[in-house]
Amino acid sequence: MTEQISQRELRNDSGRIMRELDQGHTFVVTRNHQPIGELRPLRRNRFVDADTIQEIFRTAPEIDRQRMREDLDRLVNQDPEPRG
Repeated sequence: MTEQISQRELRNDSGRIMRELDQGHTFVVTRNHQPIGELRPLRRNRFVDADTIQEIFRTAPEIDRQRMREDLDRLVNQDPEPRG
């Protein structure tokens, strides 16, 4: 959910706003009740440990490696000749 905040709120309550950005909240900044900008969190790379990944993929279907290679060979030009 996007919260509207005034320019004054941004200046006076920046600590709370930064904490909420860290939690994924988005803000529309207004001046004289007119929207002038948006503050939103940047996407960050987050570490996921191996046990979590194994659990996520535990129920995933098996990959048919030969079929995957055939699909890739059909779709991707792997000609070793340089393009001119």
